[in-house]
Amino acid sequence: MTVQTEKLENGFRVVTEHMPGLQSASIGVWVDAGGRHERPEQNGIAHFLEHMAFKGTSNRSALDIAEAIEDVGGYINAYTSREVTAYYVRLLNENIPLAIDILADILKNSIFDKREIEVERNVILQEIGQSLDTPDDIIFDWLQETAYPDQPMGRTILGPAEKVQRFSKTELSDFVSENYSPDRLILAAAGGVDHEEIVSLAKENFGNLKSNQKKYPNDPTNFLGGEFRREKKLEQAHMALAFDGPSYVEDEIYAAQIYSVALGGGMSSRLFQEIREKRGLCYSIFAQSVAYRDGGSTLIYAGTSEDKVKELSELTFDELKRAADSFSQSELDRARAQMKAGLLMGLESASSRAERLARMISIWDRIPSLEETVQKIDAISLTDMRSYAEKIAVSSKSAIALYGPVGLAPDLSELEKRRVA
Repeated sequence: MTVQTEKLENGFRVVTEHMPGLQSASIGVWVDAGGRHERPEQNGIAHFLEHMAFKGTSNRSALDIAEAIEDVGGYINAYTSREVTAYYVRLLNENIPLAIDILADILKNSIFDKREIEVERNVILQEIGQSLDTPDDIIFDWLQETAYPDQPMGRTILGPAEKVQRFSKTELSDFVSENYSPDRLILAAAGGVDHEEIVSLAKENFGNLKSNQKKYPNDPTNFLGGEFRREKKLEQAHMALAFDGPSYVEDEIYAAQIYSVALGGGMSSRLFQEIREKRGLCYSIFAQSVAYRDGGSTLIYAGTSEDKVKELSELTFDELKRAADSFSQSELDRARAQMKAGLLMGLESASSRAERLARMISIWDRIPSLEETVQKIDAISLTDMRSYAEKIAVSSKSAIALYGPVGLAPDLSELEKRRVA
C-alpha cells in the first residue's frame, strides 16, 4: 500500500493510499471546520451546513445528486464533529471522476434554497428532540459542557433548538466563506485509486478556489470540570465521568489509550469485571480515550438502577485508585494487543483508510506509518501506564454528569475525597 500527498498552489491538500486488489474507492473532503470553529451565536451551524450539502446546487437538484451516486451503486454521506466536517463517497473506482465532481459541486455551488432550509431545519429539530430522549446520548453533551464550560469545545454539535430555528441562508453562506478556504480542505482517497488521477481531478475541480485569509474562532481547549445533575423519572440512572487527558500530539496519548482499554475497554477490563461481572451493578459500563488537537479526556460511562447509583459511582472511583497501584504486566499486554488489533483490523476497509489519511494530515500535515504508530504503542511500559493511572486517580481535573433518578448519587466533591483518601 502506497501513501502519497500533494499540496495545490492554493493550499488545498490531496492524500491518497492505493490498496492493491480493490475495485472500489472511498473519497471525501475533510474540512477543518467543526463545532469548535463556531462563534457562540453560530452554535449548530456547522452541522446545519452538513445537512444542506446534498439539498441542491446551481448544477444539480437534491434528487440529481442522490441519483447520480446511486445510479452507479455508490453511497454518499457526511458528518460533523467538534473539529471537522466531512463529506464522503464510496463507489467503484471507475466512477472516481463522478465522485470528485459531485463533492466539488456541493462544496462550491450549494444554493441553500430557502424551502430546503426549512425542511432541514425541521429535520434537525427532530434530531435534537431524539437526542434529548436518548439518555446515554445526551449525557455526553452535558458532560462535555461541564468539562469545558463557556468554551466552543463545550458546546453541543447539534446546537440548541432556539439557535437552529433562526439560521438563515445568509448565515450559512457566511460560514462557508469564512471557513471553507482551500487551505483548510483535505481530499483523501483510498482503495483502487491512482494518485496522479486524483491530483489531476483535484486541480480541475478545486484548483480555482481562493484562500479567504480570514481568521476564525480557535479558542484553546481548557478542561475545567465540575458537576451536572438532572433528575428525571427514568428506568436507569446514568453516570458519565471525564478526566483531563492528553491531546493527539502528545506522546502520553498512547498511555491514555491503553489505560482506557485496560480500565473499561472490553469484557476482561477492570470496570467490567469488578462492577458488572462480580457485583451485577449494571448492564453497560465502559471507558474510552478522547483526543483533540490541543486536549482530551478519559471518559467512563455506566447506567444502573436508582438504588445502586451511589454504590456504582463510589466503586468506580475506588477502582481508579486500585488501578494506579496494581495494574499488571498481563493487563498492559492484553490492552496493548487489543489496541493494535483494533487499529489494524479497522484499517482493512478503504473508508477507514481514507478517514485516517485525512485525520493525520489535519493534525500533523504528514502520514505517520502504521509501523511508527505500533512502535509507539509497544514502547509504553508498565511504569508509563501506572503513571497515567495515578494521574487519573489523584490529580487530573474531573467532570461528572448524572441523569435520571440520581438523587442518591454522591456529589462530585464527595467522590473526589475517595481519590485522595
